[in-house]
Amino acid sequence: MSYADKVFINMCKDILENGTSTEGEKVRPKWEDGSLAYTIKKFGVVNRYDLSKEFPAITLRRTGIKSCIDELLWIWQKKSNNINQLNSHIWDSWADETGSIGKAYGYQMGVKHKYKEGEMDQVDRVIYDLKNNPYSRRIMTNIYTHGDLHEMNLYPCAYSMTFNVTKKAGEEKLVLNGILNQRSQDVLTANNWNVCQYAVLLHMFAQVCDMQVGEFMHVIADAHIYDRHIPLVKELIERPVYEAPQFWINPEVKDFYDFTTDDFRLDNYQTGPQISIPVAI
Repeated sequence: MSYADKVFINMCKDILENGTSTEGEKVRPKWEDGSLAYTIKKFGVVNRYDLSKEFPAITLRRTGIKSCIDELLWIWQKKSNNINQLNSHIWDSWADETGSIGKAYGYQMGVKHKYKEGEMDQVDRVIYDLKNNPYSRRIMTNIYTHGDLHEMNLYPCAYSMTFNVTKKAGEEKLVLNGILNQRSQDVLTANNWNVCQYAVLLHMFAQVCDMQVGEFMHVIADAHIYDRHIPLVKELIERPVYEAPQFWINPEVKDFYDFTTDDFRLDNYQTGPQISIPVAI
């Protein structure tokens, strides 16, 4: 099995066996029929993936790599908050009549800030530091901006990335590692989606900054399985598993803003069948 399968299966079993239920409590999410969406949750889930060994896509079911990269580019490259610039419908429920999701996600990435080196947004600041000051312990992004929360149609779930550079003995290229902090995650719907997205992001930054990829750490404050997802999760984690796919990134791309979804591919990606997942909003 892929290492990502092992992590996902163990995480789901731990949540189901040792998690706590929110049933009967005051919760925000609802199902499409209007009923409250309760969860079984675990606090403080931490998963680590060594990207130098394999790409962390689960094989229990297929993760749509092109769609998840498209959303990643929408946030980190286009710095957009409008669903009309996104080639999927995952944000439709949170968009207004103009397509805007408010001052969230990509909007925050595009805001310019003043630094000693000049004005830059958060993405350009990361690239600047990785190229010019790679051993800095201050290379990070944060889109959970309290002053703008009232103008966000959904508070950011995956809200902060911290980048840290190391070096292997005897090797010239530096190693890029990263930590994704997430306040909340719908494990069945979004876990491997986010894992694959930010693994790709590390590959992108590593390539344009002439580094190699290292570890990706995923920290989830509230990792939960919705009540209507429980039977789906139980069936999913009993499925056959396969070897991890091979990740391809176009080696010709050297500018972060030149990447398109066509510059990425998962080869030999064998998976189980898709399942229909109801989404709580």
